[in-house]
Amino acid sequence: MSQEQQDNQQSSMIQQALQEYKEGLGHFTEKIPNIARKYNAFTEACFAKGAVSQKEKQMIALGVSVFSQDEYCIIYHTKGCLDQGCTEKEILEIIGVTAAFGGGAVMSQAVTLVQEAIQELEGSQQTH
Repeated sequence: MSQEQQDNQQSSMIQQALQEYKEGLGHFTEKIPNIARKYNAFTEACFAKGAVSQKEKQMIALGVSVFSQDEYCIIYHTKGCLDQGCTEKEILEIIGVTAAFGGGAVMSQAVTLVQEAIQELEGSQQTH
């Protein structure tokens, strides 16, 4: 398999994970709308601009996501960091701090999934 084919396969995995999350959240909302609405309101309030910026909140969420090994949240909050203007270097520094607490498990996510998500998501932002 060529590098381009590997990149395309990985690219589709990141987009597929984001799509799966959106679809799963949609199904959850259909089945228990009251809880979903309250959860969404809660998370919107948590991520709203306040004493801590939205960028900083996404950075915190990414660190927690990587520490907890939640691949969907890792991708989602990597995208959130990029959407809020984080640079690749800032994101990798976040992962470094997280790895100081989480060790090898965190580092394995950083050198694979986080970097793959950055590459794909930065590329899709440039084409839109």
